[in-house]
Amino acid sequence: MSQELASRSKFVWLLPFGLLVLAVIAVPLRITDEQGLPRYRALERELRELGVRNARLKNEVRDLNADVEALRRDPHAIERIARDELGMVRHDEIVFQFPE
Repeated sequence: MSQELASRSKFVWLLPFGLLVLAVIAVPLRITDEQGLPRYRALERELRELGVRNARLKNEVRDLNADVEALRRDPHAIERIARDELGMVRHDEIVFQFPE
């Protein structure tokens, strides 16, 4: 019985020690693996870039919404777009074209 108790006491400390050794070896390998820390840093950088892009797009949406509201309420805004972007003129205007 005492021999059985002695062999059990060996296994009691062997399991935690084995797990500790496994962790000491496995954790650094997982961190330096291409799916570990380098991947985390790349994803973090991508998240920052997407945050900047998202802020830029929010500003663009805000500006476009302001343009839409101006087109709904301001006849001068409609005329400006018709002249600048579509090249339209009033029926009583004369258009001069110069060669470039």
